[in-house]
Amino acid sequence: MSLFAVGFLLVILQPSTGQFPRACANTQSLLRKECCPPWDGDGSPCGELSSRGSCQNILLSQAPLGPQFPFSGVDDREDWPSVFFNRTCKCEGNFMGFNCGECKFGFAGLDCTERRLRIRRNIFQLTTSEKDKFLAYLNLAKNTPSQDYVIATGTYIQMNNGSNPMFRNINMYDLFVWMHYYASRDTLLGGSNVWRDIDFAHEAPGFLPWHRVFLLMWEREIQKITGDENFTIPYWDWRDAEDCVVCTDEYMGGRHPTNPNLLSPASFFFSWQVICTRSEEYNSQQALCNATSEGPILRNPGNNDKSRTPRLPSSAEVEFCLSLTQYESGSMDKMANYSFRNTLEGFADPRTAISNISQSGLHNALHIYMNGSMSQVQGSANDPIFLLHHAFVDSIFERWLRRHRPMLEVYPAANAPIGHNRENYMVPFIPLYRNGEFFKPSRELGYDYEYLQEPELDSFQEFLIPYLEQARQIWAWLVGAAVIGGIATAVLTGLILACRKKRRGTSSEIQPLLIESEDYNNVSYQSNF
Repeated sequence: MSLFAVGFLLVILQPSTGQFPRACANTQSLLRKECCPPWDGDGSPCGELSSRGSCQNILLSQAPLGPQFPFSGVDDREDWPSVFFNRTCKCEGNFMGFNCGECKFGFAGLDCTERRLRIRRNIFQLTTSEKDKFLAYLNLAKNTPSQDYVIATGTYIQMNNGSNPMFRNINMYDLFVWMHYYASRDTLLGGSNVWRDIDFAHEAPGFLPWHRVFLLMWEREIQKITGDENFTIPYWDWRDAEDCVVCTDEYMGGRHPTNPNLLSPASFFFSWQVICTRSEEYNSQQALCNATSEGPILRNPGNNDKSRTPRLPSSAEVEFCLSLTQYESGSMDKMANYSFRNTLEGFADPRTAISNISQSGLHNALHIYMNGSMSQVQGSANDPIFLLHHAFVDSIFERWLRRHRPMLEVYPAANAPIGHNRENYMVPFIPLYRNGEFFKPSRELGYDYEYLQEPELDSFQEFLIPYLEQARQIWAWLVGAAVIGGIATAVLTGLILACRKKRRGTSSEIQPLLIESEDYNNVSYQSNF
């Protein structure tokens, strides 16, 4: 895409005045604790007149949490989003969105009835024009105000319990940087006190589903601002890479000729400013990141602490991780052993699956290796390599789901760290998504990976898939029913035979075969398959 085209899009996409829906970022909505905006299609809240959805009380999970967070009522993110809203839109059928104005992931069309499957591709398999279009879309997102969302610049208490709203506009790219920051920030306890052992997007079972939603929402926003309905995030397959092969000016930005911590002036991203990277400053001020620019993207790949991350992950480490049968285990945090999630996230050794927080493997290894903006959790999404990296991490999650075919019950329902139980809503997304809703194959969510694609199924196979899946989920009950039915049949048959024998008397028991010998010899035994 040419710079002229980017400029044209910036002109036609002027900002309007809505991670909080713009339509709900006001005193009335906060005091009523209700976020049920009207759908433009019919003007009714949640599109109720068109049977798209209705405004309903949110249903919070009552399952117990793990012991990692010992407080209650001190953090706006607890029981998300009930501190701000306790009524939101509940959408019907394939409708989705904060006002039920969109289609669920994987569906399209006016009535959201058309299935849609998009393919995420290796960034090095893109043509030059496709790659340039992706870079232009990133730059467009960085310069386009979000139409639907604003960010909170204060806590609910600082907003005087809703009577003094504190929100501000933000560009589309930085909206997602802020959301990643907000989900992983420390809890502000007053004074200079904070609680650091809390993260609604990392270090627990929700890590993979949370980032899956994050990428899907990011794709959706790019599709909306560009009109490119087929856009998908490319991935970087970093297995066995010897260095940062995407760190060139042709792709995600090369190294500055005089300052190795900065990007090359010839890069698309040289002029980008980061936000939400000064966590200690926010903590000391007991304030939230307000998206003020904080300087250029920092990156110095390979000049990291080699004792912690000696190299980029290998294919063998990924394969070992995929062989783990337990999605989660033990304490369900970064100390979990033999946990697929913890090993892929990088807190467990990718050769033994034993927790070792002094090392950084797999997902974490990439962040540490980049040695800059990517290496600090809260601000890591500032570097656009974040998207390529997490798309590939998501593909490994997808491989595990396809290999082990877990039932939903495999995802922990209780005793996970705060925000990570199966039925918890993900922070800070509105519309609301539960962790368990994204513990499913990517094709059900409308996307696949180029290197994971399977042969096309014929229509009969497609017809059978839902029934086969249901049978797989209840196979234990089916087997039990078959065994019980077999036993009952055997008992009934025995009783019938016994009754017949009583009626016939003993003479029948000593009779020869009922067919004559010549007829017996003429009987043919055939097997018809």
